[in-house]
Amino acid sequence: MGQQSHGLGFPFLAGRVKPFEITRSLAAALGLDLLIEETTSPRKAWQNVAAPIDAGRPVGLQLDSYHLDYFNTKVHFGGHVVAMYGYDEQNAYLVDTDPQGGAVSTSRTGLARARAERGPMTAKHRSFTITAPSSPTPPQDRIIPAIKTCADAFLNPPIANLGHRGIEKTAKQLPTWLQRSDNPREDLPRTAVLMERAGTGGALFRNLYRDFLAECAQLIDSSHLRTGHALYTEAAALWTQVAALVATAGESGDAKHFMQAGSILHELARIERDAMQALSLL
Repeated sequence: MGQQSHGLGFPFLAGRVKPFEITRSLAAALGLDLLIEETTSPRKAWQNVAAPIDAGRPVGLQLDSYHLDYFNTKVHFGGHVVAMYGYDEQNAYLVDTDPQGGAVSTSRTGLARARAERGPMTAKHRSFTITAPSSPTPPQDRIIPAIKTCADAFLNPPIANLGHRGIEKTAKQLPTWLQRSDNPREDLPRTAVLMERAGTGGALFRNLYRDFLAECAQLIDSSHLRTGHALYTEAAALWTQVAALVATAGESGDAKHFMQAGSILHELARIERDAMQALSLL
């Protein structure tokens, strides 16, 4: 997905759905009970977190990573999600991605600011808990419907910013990004970092989907599944190339790197469309 948000000064390139939609979708697909709390009150927001933790249950939080003490790169991102498992008078104890340190801590003051932040992709002190049923449905029975739902969303996006249409749109607009940025030496390498290392699993999540399809292929014998996995293996490597070219374009100021990246994106739109068409036939 490539898009220019009204609240952002520079195009935001992402390989995911809107913040928190993946949590809703995963809970629904696996038959998990998802309890979501939101409030405008900082006092109530803390109660929503402290109560389940005091009862021995970890809590998920959506917040702005900018205010977390352990983040080295200070960039506002209101769609960040962490798990909180404990606290004391000064600190909150969290689990974040491996690049951010895994099991980490941040001040309760910083956590409160992170949860209260407003702007693109933020939520109102959102917290959530997940409960598994006593007799869950086997994952194998949920794999094919989940893959087909994902393929349908990718192949039939409601707007041109999403799915394969979003990749094509980005391919066309990418060469203009040097002119759209007031500080390309900062904006473009940052975009590349968000694509590769800022919690996305690299290659705008294509590495994760490639590995997911490989695990599914061990459980389900399907030529369509194997085709999708092979194509996403190719796509993941190409997205990493695009990120490298975006970073180089920003550092050098040379638009030729954008032209190369745009050509790869056109190819990616075709590859991913072919992959999802194969997966839709499961």
